[in-house]
Amino acid sequence: MTEKKEKETISREEASEQVLSILNRLALIFYCFSNTLIKELGEEKGKEIVKKAICLYGERVGKRVKEKTLAKGLPLLPENFQDDLPSLGWKDREKIIVDGEKRSRIYTCYLAKAWKELGAPELGRLYCYVDQAKYEAYNPDLECVHIKNVLDGDPYCEQAVRAKEK
Repeated sequence: MTEKKEKETISREEASEQVLSILNRLALIFYCFSNTLIKELGEEKGKEIVKKAICLYGERVGKRVKEKTLAKGLPLLPENFQDDLPSLGWKDREKIIVDGEKRSRIYTCYLAKAWKELGAPELGRLYCYVDQAKYEAYNPDLECVHIKNVLDGDPYCEQAVRAKEK
């Protein structure tokens, strides 16, 4: 006979530490794969392939979010984008309005922190293309624009999701 397992609970702080640990590992594996591709294929070709892979990843994320949004019967508008990031990993963020435009601001990106510690902010910056790809896959009439990015030396990351100009 098997014993019924009791439901285990952990504190929010411990859960957050677990999420941050996996974010650090994600940043490290991205760094290792990217760095290896660039060393093996050369700077230009390596970065091209890294960007292509990140865009494919973003496309998969965007399509998944699109399916969830449509399943709820919601139109594919920026405000209906089902948040795809764990709040325990991106806890220092807020929605703001700048010059009448809705934006998202992230004060602490643990991925960026890891890439800076590795001395490779420009390599980590390639990862940020995930945002453009996921919104493009979610709704091809939208574009995601990075207004600020800590990997570019800004004090925080800020992005806007806009209707594409036609």
